[in-house]
Amino acid sequence: MPFAVYVLGLAVFAQGTSEFMLSGLVSGIAADLHVSIPAAGLLTSAFAVGMVIGAPLMALFSRKWPRRRALLIFLTAFVAAHIVGALTPSYEVLLATRIVGALANAGFWAVALVAAIAMVEPAARARATSVVVGGVTVACVVGVPAGALLGEHLGWRAAFWAVAVVSLPALVAIVTSVPDERSTTSGADALEASEASEASRTSGGPSVREELRSLTARRVLLTLLTMALVQGATFCAFSYLEPLATRVTGLGAGWVPALLALFGVGSLIGVTLSGRVADARRSTLVVAGMASLALGWIALALSAVSPVATIALVFVQGMLAFGTGSAMISQVFQLAPGAPTLAGSFATAAFNIGAAAGPWLGGLTIDAGLGFRSPVWVSAALMALALTTAAVTRLACPVSLTKATVVMKS
Repeated sequence: MPFAVYVLGLAVFAQGTSEFMLSGLVSGIAADLHVSIPAAGLLTSAFAVGMVIGAPLMALFSRKWPRRRALLIFLTAFVAAHIVGALTPSYEVLLATRIVGALANAGFWAVALVAAIAMVEPAARARATSVVVGGVTVACVVGVPAGALLGEHLGWRAAFWAVAVVSLPALVAIVTSVPDERSTTSGADALEASEASEASRTSGGPSVREELRSLTARRVLLTLLTMALVQGATFCAFSYLEPLATRVTGLGAGWVPALLALFGVGSLIGVTLSGRVADARRSTLVVAGMASLALGWIALALSAVSPVATIALVFVQGMLAFGTGSAMISQVFQLAPGAPTLAGSFATAAFNIGAAAGPWLGGLTIDAGLGFRSPVWVSAALMALALTTAAVTRLACPVSLTKATVVMKS
């Protein structure tokens, strides 16, 4: 695996830390900026919305840029947003920096996914994707708890400074290790990379209309919907692990950071294993992963009163969720070979739609008085919908991925 792919994972680690760390900083931000806690909570929502909107927009905006230049511009904007956020005494300015940071993050994600698969052989595309996605899981394990500790002892601004500082080595490494686009393959499709690269160099690549046509094919849209449902299920349960553990399972508050870190460890193992398996058996991995996730959320909802069962299932579900999710991202690239620059942005948008919708749906059930197990049941229901959508996709488009690729090539 090229060193540059790991560099992209490092940058995604810093950005993933920023996306999730506010859950431990809300009270400090509210007190310092003299706003309510719900207002401080809107900073997280603003970031999520910026990610959903920004992924396709930033990919369109930068599609003609060389990838190394695009990565540097987006990461520089991300660092600048966090420096301004760390310095500002204004809530309104901080809110604006969260939106700008999310737009830069979304653009970086979209380009990084394309760049990663362009730097490896076709047989290693899923593994490269898992390295980039793995940056988010490492953020869950290390970055988010570290940000919470910094916020507790040095103030919330220290966490923003830390994200900016961690991003600087990635900036330098991108300059020195990410190859110039002219010396790499295009990564347009896992099975026809070299042909697509040559076509891209000679004809300028597909137009925006052609890329959008590829991404709005029925099978691609259904796959993106399935992906959003899977991520919605993941973040619905993950967002409410703290009240589930403390008020249903009976664990002490001191267990919560360890439980969240355990979920992150499982996620990291999941994306690592997925990257080694998905290139050969992607469809089997995705279907088996979704079915296992559905059963796992049901098992957690039923056995949440047991500390042993809860701890074990949190680890297993983290592993299954991110292992399946990273395989689905690489599946989008395979299904949409005609969208070499926009496929990553649509996958990023689907990921973040699920990340935004899942916690909202779980919160609705809690507000309705259904208890702290209810978000886990919502996760199980979302997985049932994901499995149904996947079945509809297969019935509506029964041609295998390999045969479909052959047809497109001919």
